[in-house]
Amino acid sequence: MPHLLPPAGPQRTLALAQFGNSVGDGAYYVTSALYFTHVVGLPPTRIGLGLTLAWAVGSVVGVPLGRIADRRGPRGTAVLLALATGAAVASFLVVRGFLPFLAAACLYATAQSGLAAARQALLAGLVAQRERTGALAHLQSTLNAGLAVGAGLGGLALSAGTRSAYLAVFAVDALSFVLCALVLLRLPAVAPATALPGTGLEVLRDRPYAAVTLVNTVLLLRMPLLSLGLPLWIAGRTGAPEWLVSVLFILNTVAVMIFQVRTARSVTGLGSAARAIRRSGLLMLLTCATFALSAGTAPWVAVGVLVGGSVLLVAAEMLQSAGSWQIGFDLAPAGRVGEYQGFFGVGVTVARTLGPLLLTALLMGMGTAGWLLLGGLFLAASWAMGPVTRWAAATRREPADTAAPTPV
Repeated sequence: MPHLLPPAGPQRTLALAQFGNSVGDGAYYVTSALYFTHVVGLPPTRIGLGLTLAWAVGSVVGVPLGRIADRRGPRGTAVLLALATGAAVASFLVVRGFLPFLAAACLYATAQSGLAAARQALLAGLVAQRERTGALAHLQSTLNAGLAVGAGLGGLALSAGTRSAYLAVFAVDALSFVLCALVLLRLPAVAPATALPGTGLEVLRDRPYAAVTLVNTVLLLRMPLLSLGLPLWIAGRTGAPEWLVSVLFILNTVAVMIFQVRTARSVTGLGSAARAIRRSGLLMLLTCATFALSAGTAPWVAVGVLVGGSVLLVAAEMLQSAGSWQIGFDLAPAGRVGEYQGFFGVGVTVARTLGPLLLTALLMGMGTAGWLLLGGLFLAASWAMGPVTRWAAATRREPADTAAPTPV
């Protein structure tokens, strides 16, 4: 499908870099838990504690690393952080205790957070503003394609179940970040920002942008649904077979890969971004209500309901992603894109850290009522995004060249 390929030039090169390291990440995601328990020899509680602490550090350090990308140039910063991520993954090959594991995990999370911010700044310097949301949609499709390929490789390692197979997966992941760095070097250099107004990390004093980030963080609580919420719900509250979890994951991955670019075409400015997020909130409410209906039904009925809910979920996900990309970029001042994107990306870490706790309490603790409360939370946050976006747009010294959203 031609529309899945980004335009030739910087966008396609960025997509190639994204694909390279996402293949390694896909393999890492499906094998890391068993690798750390079976090969490194850590108990699951220690692994959870270490990764939580590591991502907490990464979320804090991501903002200053984004500022470094602005001041020193995003391409060079992204290349160094890609290499640092590869080094962190490679270090997992030799760690055999909790403290070395924690140090490697902190390096991994820090480099990953900074790399995400630096790549956003690099994209902003190479892609015209009106084309950024479309470019990010292509990158998301590429990411999903790479994760799918990597998950397949990881599945082979899981099937083998040997120490050598696990080590090979981590070696592939480390190599993928080296290849990512080499591909990024093919991009044109982006001049660093100079003579930025203000001192220090201005984003931490930008209350309207912080409000936008907070609302977006609430919307991102959907992220652990597919990996944690639904598996627990299917196993504990429905008669559906547990292998359905894999089917729903593949459904989500393939749908995003095929339809994310098309979905993002409707988002062209702050107004259309806010409307897309409102629609995603309505779909999330319907998603949660649909999943709730799967409890206490015949297995075949539960399967049909869960598949229907997953279709609604991926549609909501694609709308929310496209809208938040547009808003996060358009409200970032020129010359501070890396710093602001580093802050905006903290929402992903917070959602991944707190989301499992919230989903477990609501879904497994409250059942159907928990699903409805969760859907109501998503709906409220989606409708709050419009007002906070208008507030933030009104405070920009140099408004984006797209119109601010108008009340509906």
